[in-house]
Amino acid sequence: MQQNDQMTKEPELVLAPIRGITDCHFRTIFHRHFPGFDSALAPFINPQRHSSFHPKQIKDVLPERNQSLAVVPQLLHTDPEDFLFLACRLQELGYKEVNWNLGCPAPMVTRKNRGSGLLPFPEQIYSFLDHVIPRLPMQLSIKTRLGYEKKDELLSILPRLDAYPLSEIIIHGRLGSQLYRGDVDRESVRRCLENSKHSIVYNGDITAKDIFFNLQHQFPGINKWMIGRGALANPFLAGEIKGMKVMEQGERLKPFHDELYLCYHEILDGPAHLLGRMKQLWVYLSEFFPPQQKSWKKIKKCKTEEKYQQVVEEIFSGRR
Repeated sequence: MQQNDQMTKEPELVLAPIRGITDCHFRTIFHRHFPGFDSALAPFINPQRHSSFHPKQIKDVLPERNQSLAVVPQLLHTDPEDFLFLACRLQELGYKEVNWNLGCPAPMVTRKNRGSGLLPFPEQIYSFLDHVIPRLPMQLSIKTRLGYEKKDELLSILPRLDAYPLSEIIIHGRLGSQLYRGDVDRESVRRCLENSKHSIVYNGDITAKDIFFNLQHQFPGINKWMIGRGALANPFLAGEIKGMKVMEQGERLKPFHDELYLCYHEILDGPAHLLGRMKQLWVYLSEFFPPQQKSWKKIKKCKTEEKYQQVVEEIFSGRR
């Protein structure tokens, strides 16, 4: 139910989970350099075959690695017992909420009926929640999409979800089968809002503050927003949305990059892993350095650390 007084509140901004990029090291360093985000959703913990739990699964969400920005762990499990086993371990670490991933569009996930691949099977979703919620010692939220193949899949599920005490539902306004192609379907998001009693978090293609303000006007009942790719392309976006004053962008962006590079240089195994990780970031960050394709092509061609550092210096110098 929408409330007009939400427009007067400062929006709550959540850093979206982007697997392979927004790990605990990235989240900590990003938050140190760029203001605006209130919390983050961690990339999902992937269930291990033949094991309901392995200590390495939770290393990204260990409290000692997440002291600067509040984080909510996300689980991909579809087996209730495995989900509860790991959730209880997270509760022992001090977490008060866990998120169930019903939105991942990756084919390697959806073909196993996980992530958004579970949305065409609502009875399995209800059965899972019936088993988990009575025994879960913490709050549960859900991150999802409009559906996997059909945009009414989530819409048909929402009335039944009203019966469960979910803390919130995060909706990305695309189908799982779309991956990240095409436009976000705002009209379908609106219909979901009208058919759910839960608190809804908007997610999808918030790439500029003008787009955010337009969405805020369109959805006055929403006060919590999740931003992912838009924040990687413009790390200042969350601060801009909140009207925060920041120092000259070039002076802050280069130290962020250098600190992140040094961190991964120390913990990753060899130049190939290091450059691979940094290139994943530059897929998005290159949009901050017009012309985008020129910057990305230069980064993509780098084969050595020396060449990478040289190209990065050229790109930042051009920005300045």
